[in-house]
Amino acid sequence: MHSSDGDLVILKGQDVSEILDGRELELIAVVRKAYETHAGGDASLPNSTFLRFPSDQQNRIIALPAYLGQDFGVAGIKWVSSFPDNIRQGLDRASAIVILNSPHTGRPKAILEGSIISAKRTAASAALAAQHLACRFSPAGFIGCGVINFEIARFLRAACPEFESLLAYDLDEARARQFSEKCRRAFGNIEIEIVKDMREVLKRSPLVSLATTATVPHIVDLADCAPQSTVLHVSLRDLAPEVILSCDNIVDDVDHVCRASTSIHLAEQLIGNRSFIRCTLAEILLQKAPARRDDESVAVFSPFGLGVLDLAVAKLVLEQGLRQSMGTVLPAFLPDSWGERC
Repeated sequence: MHSSDGDLVILKGQDVSEILDGRELELIAVVRKAYETHAGGDASLPNSTFLRFPSDQQNRIIALPAYLGQDFGVAGIKWVSSFPDNIRQGLDRASAIVILNSPHTGRPKAILEGSIISAKRTAASAALAAQHLACRFSPAGFIGCGVINFEIARFLRAACPEFESLLAYDLDEARARQFSEKCRRAFGNIEIEIVKDMREVLKRSPLVSLATTATVPHIVDLADCAPQSTVLHVSLRDLAPEVILSCDNIVDDVDHVCRASTSIHLAEQLIGNRSFIRCTLAEILLQKAPARRDDESVAVFSPFGLGVLDLAVAKLVLEQGLRQSMGTVLPAFLPDSWGERC
């Protein structure tokens, strides 16, 4: 499939899903390269903008604009909503689109379904962090049994052969059962146990992934965690600031994660500085910082979720979609130049 300047390519959810199916290791490599490009300075990453609604602190729509240079050469934006009560209606909590623009002309090139891209890049980031931070992988603990933790399990399964068993916990036990069944169907020979006490996950799992809809901290200590445990704090607001201050903290971007009332932001407000953040994941990838502070601390990775990752994955999807003649091209979507119009 070919598109010309002025055309617009549309790739819907089924297209995105088919293109990314089975590409876990490739996506981890893409995410790693995006992190390293961002760390090298060839990127632009304005603050995310949160659209909230009067008298409603639960639902939000977020705009993540970004530019990623070097081999990527892409600009664009992810527009992603989070409406947790959708789950009760049989809908996904999150929905999203990604718009890609030419970094040379600024003209829009493509619109892609974004929730799958968002979930995959989040999972690739978490798996990449686990590869470098975790000392042990089984049983991995999953607190929050939705699409994000399912994708994280998928990416861990692909990237970490030591991941052979998991513990699942959710406030809604039915969701934990659904999560477990989906894992059994997707991953085959893996040991799965549903637990009814979140602290049991912390106690038994050397690697814990937190992907909940919590808006305020609900975990007030990690005393149950064994030394050298690793926590993938993907949902960002589960850990009390005092817990954050007691851990070895790794983030994706210091400025971005210290906002929007994340646990990291609350910890900064509590002590008035950011000295408790040891490094970024990119610094570990580039061997500018060690993977762990010491042999005793619990390592916590708190990724704000950077728009450059969405663009990196979306660029891969667009290139593959065009190569495989997938999606829809809207010809001449953009108007002729003003000088050519009557």
